[in-house]
Amino acid sequence: MLQKQAGTGICAHRSHVKAKLGHLRGQRLIRASCSAQQVAAPAALQRARTASCSCSRATAFNTHLYSCSASIACSRRSNVVCQAAAAAAMPTADGPSGLSKVLANIRAAMFAAWTFTLAIPLFIIMMTLALPVLALDKFRRLAQHFVNNLWAIASTTPFYSVQIEGRENLPSPSTPAVYVANHQSFMDIYSLFHLQRPFKFISKTSNFLIPIVGWSMFLTGHIMLNRVDRRSQLKCLQTCIEMLSRGASCLFFPEGTRSRDKVLGGFKKGAFSVAVKAGVPVVPITLLGTGDIMPSGREGQMYGGAVKIVVHPMIQAAGNNADKVRCWVCVTVIVSSREVVLKCC
Repeated sequence: MLQKQAGTGICAHRSHVKAKLGHLRGQRLIRASCSAQQVAAPAALQRARTASCSCSRATAFNTHLYSCSASIACSRRSNVVCQAAAAAAMPTADGPSGLSKVLANIRAAMFAAWTFTLAIPLFIIMMTLALPVLALDKFRRLAQHFVNNLWAIASTTPFYSVQIEGRENLPSPSTPAVYVANHQSFMDIYSLFHLQRPFKFISKTSNFLIPIVGWSMFLTGHIMLNRVDRRSQLKCLQTCIEMLSRGASCLFFPEGTRSRDKVLGGFKKGAFSVAVKAGVPVVPITLLGTGDIMPSGREGQMYGGAVKIVVHPMIQAAGNNADKVRCWVCVTVIVSSREVVLKCC
């Protein structure tokens, strides 16, 4: 009888232990799945810092890029790493109050009226210059870019300030390069014109139909893209390669669209393939603050504030793999965004 009770007790104890272990395993799995993004982001950032530190003294980018990218997944996982790290890096803000929305609507209307008023006389100047520029400077169109810069700076200065960090990292205006930046707001292009570099940016075809502003884009030689047409996408990339070979620079937003929550999206490969094929450097740029001034999806509202543009050191793409360059740029932008945000807070 005692032996039977002892055996029953042992079996019950074993069952309890197994159940406890199973419960603990379940809790671990739940905790792991629930906090995957929180864990992945710091880990990705730490790997990025380690890679960046180990490569900071490199003089030949190609050799050290391969060693650094060993700790960074540059296939499909790169998008996940970018998104998770950016989610931890980018701060969140509370929604605006009713009064601030009204003031933001008024401010946006004033901005639209001001920038359109400025565009009219400047467009007349661009029309006057169109034929000489087309004959003498068909690809770069520096005179038209000068008018673009003047218009953008005059439009934004009364409404917000722009601070540029790392201006020494910019290539000379005569050096063709692929500029890549995160995309948060309609104000990104306006802000990037403060760099005063003659670049061509890609925009959907419908934007070129906007009176005055769209026509000015056409005169400057910016590049049209039909997003739903695969042939248009391929033609767009070929046009960019031709522009770069002729000495003109190109600006890409590798996310492909504006982020509505200010979290960095996955970088598409196109910009980096263009840079590798054209043999030109990539200039990573971090935009901070544009999404707060005019949030994506709320272009009828404009808030006060300041924009910070961080220009990172150039990355030589010639002779490298587009995926590896993409991964390197993505991590560079994320880590810098986190550091700059912490400094500004």
